[in-house]
Amino acid sequence: MAATVLIADDDAVQRRLVENMVQRSGYQTVTFDSGDAAVSYLTAPDSPPADAMILDLVMPGLDGLGVLARIRDAGLSLPIIVQTAHGGIDNVVSAMRAGAHDFVVKPVGLERLQVSLRNALNASALKGELQRIRHSREGRLTFADIIARSETMKSVLRTAEKAAASAIPVLIEGESGVGKELIARAIHGSSERRTKPFVAVNCGAIPDNLVESILFGHEKGAFTGATERHAGKFVEASGGTLFLDEVSELPPAAQVKLLRALQEGEVEAVGGRRPIKVDVRIISATNRNLLERAKSGHFREDLFYRLHVLPLTVPPLRARREDIPHLLRHFLARFRAEENKTIAAIAGEALNALASFAWPGNVRQLENAVYRAVVMSERDELGVSDFPLLAQQEGGSADTVLPRLDVALEPAESPVALIGNEIPIAPASSSSAPAALPLLNAEGEVRPIEEIEAEIIRFAIAHYRGQMSEVARRLKIGRSTLYRKMEAFEDEEPAGI
Repeated sequence: MAATVLIADDDAVQRRLVENMVQRSGYQTVTFDSGDAAVSYLTAPDSPPADAMILDLVMPGLDGLGVLARIRDAGLSLPIIVQTAHGGIDNVVSAMRAGAHDFVVKPVGLERLQVSLRNALNASALKGELQRIRHSREGRLTFADIIARSETMKSVLRTAEKAAASAIPVLIEGESGVGKELIARAIHGSSERRTKPFVAVNCGAIPDNLVESILFGHEKGAFTGATERHAGKFVEASGGTLFLDEVSELPPAAQVKLLRALQEGEVEAVGGRRPIKVDVRIISATNRNLLERAKSGHFREDLFYRLHVLPLTVPPLRARREDIPHLLRHFLARFRAEENKTIAAIAGEALNALASFAWPGNVRQLENAVYRAVVMSERDELGVSDFPLLAQQEGGSADTVLPRLDVALEPAESPVALIGNEIPIAPASSSSAPAALPLLNAEGEVRPIEEIEAEIIRFAIAHYRGQMSEVARRLKIGRSTLYRKMEAFEDEEPAGI
């Protein structure tokens, strides 16, 4: 979905001319014949979001300056380009003081309008990214900071907003990289606990023998190496929110203590003599099917029902492709500023390919792709050749070709494509032929998933030359999870890959 530009002008001929130029530039348009109509649209709770506005300064009724004042009073953040046939310096000063981003004189040319819109959208995207980063660090992130234009994502955020109004336990499910922690931070930042700590714990990255100590704390001398007292994450988050990421990776012993902490509202430190009362709001997340894990005995059912009070399923990026152009714009604005680059746009052909890409790593992969593209590019506009991952994608073109987008992006890992009865595995060197992982055994039956998983892990270990941190990161699992899986097949002979 291209950016949406509002156009407010009482002159029907001028309004149609500007609308045509904006559409030729690749943007969607919504037009109004008065300032009152534009303000009503912007302040209506059910109106689709807008990205920029072209506003006539002189109109009967509510004029341009009045519209600017209403928008400012409503707390809306929208880049506005004002235009008028009267280009006096007083009008320019008044409009800029009222919050306009740019000023053009009628009749404006196509190139001048394109430059003004591009600058306005890029500046707005950068402002939004900086605000999002600041709010996240300060624990004040809200749902307004989350980029969501697709209906599927908006539905998730509406449910999350309702959850923020109470202390109900929330379980956020979804693939790796979809933004589960971002939603957890928005729930916290929109709740009554927003002034209290938000403590995030990656349960899959903690060694099994340290899980209880990190979550519940320990006393000095409780075990070898415990040279001082540690409060634990529950106590750190008391009064606020504790976010348990990858909660499905918790070992059984920690699951028992977590269940007790949720039931009793108190924790007992390792080596402690008495429990400590805590007031913590629990938000957990997983990229696994927690119900299936519970049914298979890998996760306690009673703990599952304690966490699974209000489930939220975040859709993968491929299920909300309308968000991709807007995410691209924001990521480009941020990385371009960080890297001091002059990249201004992404070509329509490249945008079309990016919008149709599978994005197995979801938003995180998209963000990293943009970062790499900005760093590596030496041009002012990015094309298909700037995105190596697009060359790895066979077919998969979109139904419609998207227009040129004044933003940018690049690649990361390509999706795994199923071909016949094999999954192609990328080799260590791009010049060698790809390895193939058979899905059927000698009897023609589908192989158990444990066997396939074991071969993938062995391949990754060989590919990354035994760098276990890199292997775990690339496989998108915690290191403790990786070691547990390795223990399950450590007695097997190494498979030749």
